[in-house]
Amino acid sequence: MNEKKWQLLPTCGKEAENLDIILACDGASSVGQIGNEVAVKLTREEEGARMCCITAIGAGSKAHTDIARKARRLIVINGCQMECASKILRNADIEPTYEITIAKEGVDKLPTLDFDAQEVERIAAKIVKDLKNLSAK
Repeated sequence: MNEKKWQLLPTCGKEAENLDIILACDGASSVGQIGNEVAVKLTREEEGARMCCITAIGAGSKAHTDIARKARRLIVINGCQMECASKILRNADIEPTYEITIAKEGVDKLPTLDFDAQEVERIAAKIVKDLKNLSAK
């Protein structure tokens, strides 16, 4: 890939206060892969949205925990009912601004890395709409 075409992301450690930080499941199932793809889509398409590493928070990275604490809004995308991404945050005493669980949105969890791109579009649109409604309150 030609580097000149890469979309460079804001440095979340320096700009977290101005960003909606997205922490997403990317588990080894259909809903985990949808979660990751939704996070990528929102990062690429929504002004001020930036995915960050939930795994680093789970590993105790102070830098990543600080990013989550400083975020303008903290968006958590869980894949299945285990809600691991939310649990990682709560174990670090951090509450998300918004959280969604894909398996509770009418998407079956399947033991595959494949997923329906229409589900990615639908979940991403729901998150955008829900966040606009939160902002309006």
